[in-house]
Amino acid sequence: MENLSVPFDRRVWQECTTLRDAGWTVHVICPRGEKRDTEPEAVIDGVRIHRYPLRAATGGPAGYLREYGSALWHTYRLARKVGPVHVVHACNPPDLLFLPARWLTRRGARFVFDQHDLVPELYLSRFDRGKDLLYRAVCALERLTYRAADIVIATNESYRDVAVSRGGKRPEDVFVVRSAPAVERFQPVPPEPELKRGKPHLLCYLGVMGPQDGVDYALRALAKLRDEVGRTDWHAVFVGSGDAFDSMVELSRQLGLDDQVQFTGRIPDADLVRYLSTADVCLSPDPHNPLNDVSTMNKVLEYMAMGRPIVSFDLREARVSAGEAAVYAPANDEVRFAELVAQLLDDPERRARMGKIGQERINGELSWRNSQVSLLAAYAAACRDRAAVPARSPISTGKRQHS
Repeated sequence: MENLSVPFDRRVWQECTTLRDAGWTVHVICPRGEKRDTEPEAVIDGVRIHRYPLRAATGGPAGYLREYGSALWHTYRLARKVGPVHVVHACNPPDLLFLPARWLTRRGARFVFDQHDLVPELYLSRFDRGKDLLYRAVCALERLTYRAADIVIATNESYRDVAVSRGGKRPEDVFVVRSAPAVERFQPVPPEPELKRGKPHLLCYLGVMGPQDGVDYALRALAKLRDEVGRTDWHAVFVGSGDAFDSMVELSRQLGLDDQVQFTGRIPDADLVRYLSTADVCLSPDPHNPLNDVSTMNKVLEYMAMGRPIVSFDLREARVSAGEAAVYAPANDEVRFAELVAQLLDDPERRARMGKIGQERINGELSWRNSQVSLLAAYAAACRDRAAVPARSPISTGKRQHS
């Protein structure tokens, strides 16, 4: 993988430990983190991690070329160190990791493509450039990745449909492995009223703050909650960081929200759980765009795990994930978003009912247990014509295969 370190990337780490427990020997090639996951090499809970230095892109397309070129070289270098393997498992973005994976597939490895993002839709949603030459290039890279893959792992049914229709994959070669919160990480604790900064209610946003994540929509909705709906009985906390963090802090200042909105940056899990346990309403302001409409938002699942009611824009996959654990404003309608927040603040019984629905969904149909079954089925399919790990419960037994 290229865009996060491990085990910081929770989904990848859950996949690693599931495969380890099923009898595989697992190696991970990924970038080093800035404040954690900084060691060049580590063995954590039986998973060997190989990390390389990487500077995130700055300065537009040229910056991404430098970042991806460096990542590809280091990935190729470390793949040669690890090989040979039975399965090479690559997570996007970018849709370039099939290139260093070729060194392993030419030596008999099967290629599992774990599609975390639809990169053409990500490009359209993040950059206001239209379907230009770079857009056509990312579409071509996606096609090449699909073509190279023996098996595709999709995060939801919408992504699976794209792999079959646009990617030309056979339905039996595409497996849905939904992301799910690590339930042991999200255990509610008693609320702490002091986190509300003297207000009756606490609103919470958790997640990445990039150009496509809608933090600006949330801030404008909060300004409308104050100015047009007439509600000032709340404090809001925004937990997380990203490319747009500084500009969102500045937007909050411009909107006059300094006294009611707090930005924490990334914080330890214990502090995150304190805020979520105290929150009355959680915000999922991802705007409607080609990517968000078909993507599963991790923050929605994490809010649900904590039993929090959610206000979201009306996105296809948001409804699939949250169901009645959320209320939905029309796409990108900031005024209606603010009104729905106010409605939930006035209805504690409804909030409690929605929170219970969310927890039940996370512990049932959206649990990682179901995703584990799909992940192991994908690996069994990748190795269908060779001796593979026994198809049984994810418990380490016998000789290990390599991934």
